[in-house]
Amino acid sequence: MKIKNIAIIAHVDHGKTTLVDCLLRQSGVFGAHELEKVAERVMDSNDIEKERGITIFSKNASVRYGDYKINIVDTPGHADFGGEVQRIMKMVDCVVLLVDAFEGPMPQTKYVLKKALEQGHRPIVVVNKVDRPNARPEEVLYMVYDLFIELNANELQLEFPVVYASGKAGFAKKELEETSDNMQPLFETILEHVEDPEGDSAKPTQFLITNIEYDNYVGKLAVGRLYNGTLKRNQDVMLIKRDGKQVKGKVSVLYGYEGLKRVEIQEAYSGDIISVAGLDNIDIGETIADINESIALPVIDIDEPTLAMTFMVNDSPFAGKEGKFVTSRNIWDRLQKELQTNVSMRVEATESPDAFVVKGRGELQLSILLENMRREGFEIQVSKPRVLFKDIDGEKYEPIELAMVDVDDAFVGVVIEKMGIRKGEMITMTPGTDGYTRLEFKVPARGLIGFRNEFLTDTKGTGILNHSFYDFELYRGPIPTRAKGVLISLEQGTTVAYALGGLQDRGILFTDPGIAVYEGMIVGEHNRDNDLVVNVCKTKKLTNMRAAGSDDAVRLAAPRRFTLEQALDYIADDELVEITPENIRLRKKFLKESDRRKNSK
Repeated sequence: MKIKNIAIIAHVDHGKTTLVDCLLRQSGVFGAHELEKVAERVMDSNDIEKERGITIFSKNASVRYGDYKINIVDTPGHADFGGEVQRIMKMVDCVVLLVDAFEGPMPQTKYVLKKALEQGHRPIVVVNKVDRPNARPEEVLYMVYDLFIELNANELQLEFPVVYASGKAGFAKKELEETSDNMQPLFETILEHVEDPEGDSAKPTQFLITNIEYDNYVGKLAVGRLYNGTLKRNQDVMLIKRDGKQVKGKVSVLYGYEGLKRVEIQEAYSGDIISVAGLDNIDIGETIADINESIALPVIDIDEPTLAMTFMVNDSPFAGKEGKFVTSRNIWDRLQKELQTNVSMRVEATESPDAFVVKGRGELQLSILLENMRREGFEIQVSKPRVLFKDIDGEKYEPIELAMVDVDDAFVGVVIEKMGIRKGEMITMTPGTDGYTRLEFKVPARGLIGFRNEFLTDTKGTGILNHSFYDFELYRGPIPTRAKGVLISLEQGTTVAYALGGLQDRGILFTDPGIAVYEGMIVGEHNRDNDLVVNVCKTKKLTNMRAAGSDDAVRLAAPRRFTLEQALDYIADDELVEITPENIRLRKKFLKESDRRKNSK
């Protein structure tokens, strides 16, 4: 069987998953009776992926075209999930780089392309969404060339084939002037330019584990590529661990991919992407090898984490009322389970038995983990995300992000000013034709924590901010944090409209009437820079006297509500976010006013 292995890479929202949908539909993977039931973005199978419209986990599918089986890996576009992208680069022989015909290359385009070029892949460039209004495919293609040169692509990589496409409309063409109503030109370009996988079925078995999945019937599944040799059902193999230790095992079940389905197979040959069951103690980056001639493949290198957060047992007065899993043992076991499939995350125990430090690639990656835990029934408290510094030759280095901002011309000044306060350094400024300007900054990662809310307020909700990890650079000095204090509840009880109405002049409220609160819980933002303890449970004293106007209904402004990411962005160093299956609450680390005063001295 002839095989081609490709990965589809792009910035988030440039249409990777929609394009994969289209390739699956047009290759005849779905029967006529199935087509009507197939949802859009069929590859995004996780609940959070469906809700947010983003890809978080890389997934495999395959299509048949002519004599070939084309294995396709759909990858995440967010740099926070860069570990997913890095590990699948070893699984494929070519990448299809997707670029939006209007937006052009974005920070994550740069990130994923850099990883592909480092592996020596020769990309196929697909300029997607050419049918959208104000598309500018020729201009975007020049920007892509510039990006390749900037990333030191070699001569072979610079001679990339170009296909113009619309994943949504279901067509591809090699020249803009051509007319097309199908994806055939893209399939032909893949067959023509993607090299057949290297490997020899006659050599000893070598299979690299690049992903781990779980099946209710057969347990853990090792997903990856068979580099050399063959693998058969019930074959005895040797598992070579990351530290070189060798463990004997047996392959109980083999799966190949047909469309989106895992299909049981009896034997797999070199070059194919498959799943192997029967080995329990497996980790990403390890090799399944021949029992007699066990030779390890190079281990996958993953970039270091750049952010850390402390996960703690919930100790608020409302602890245990809403969640099923509340103990430190529950949380530790869940984090260890996450480590088995998430290669770019680290978990460390602390001096306290009830707190663990979790290190990851960005706020989004950590907030997705928290959202998953919350839905599984966990109660947990987390601290403000903090940046991980590096010591290089006795100097302090910090992670720098490449931030790209598309903003209305009227707000350019305020964005440049706010980025300057956060030690951002402007690299380019490109005026657009539609009243928008594109600004590019190199800014410390800690400067972007908590910036998104302020940015949306400053740009009246019209600005677009994208950023991805750039490099470690010398520490740029202190950055000012949140300018305003908070309103803190004085006592435990239920909020009352009368009390909230009296506090509206003091700041912005975060809560409605009739909500349970406790002492030390944050109920609003103060207008000034200091914290203020307030009584939100105070009721009106009843008298038998009446006066015109004094009994009017209290009118309250709508409270500010926080998503999980916004809450993590908002809190200060002495505050925590309490996360339960039903609520997200902000609170002070020390709930009692006397304890806070003692600690601040």
